[in-house]
Amino acid sequence: MAETSGIIGRGTVIRGNVSGSGDVIVEGQIEGTVSLEDQLTIERGGKVLADVELENLTVHGQMSGDIVAADRVVISSTAMVVGDIKAPRVVIQDGARFKGSIEMQVKLPEDI
Repeated sequence: MAETSGIIGRGTVIRGNVSGSGDVIVEGQIEGTVSLEDQLTIERGGKVLADVELENLTVHGQMSGDIVAADRVVISSTAMVVGDIKAPRVVIQDGARFKGSIEMQVKLPEDI
């Protein structure tokens, strides 16, 4: 796991493209696009209005946009997510609110 490279604090709004490596924690808001090599965590009260491409995503707050994750997406019981998800592993906890589609990038045998 990478070190935390940034925290977007409460009351902070970032508009534009966010990219880099290291884990990012969002307590404020991001609007635009997000491209990370590691983990993005959206805390309760945090909001991301962006398409994201990353290794792992954990949502406790609000997320609106399409998600492409190389490893895993976790939507906790306190989360609200609107958008399509492409990831090999997806966890949606009981009580979470989700609207969209999920594609779990698995290769199926030809005969199915």
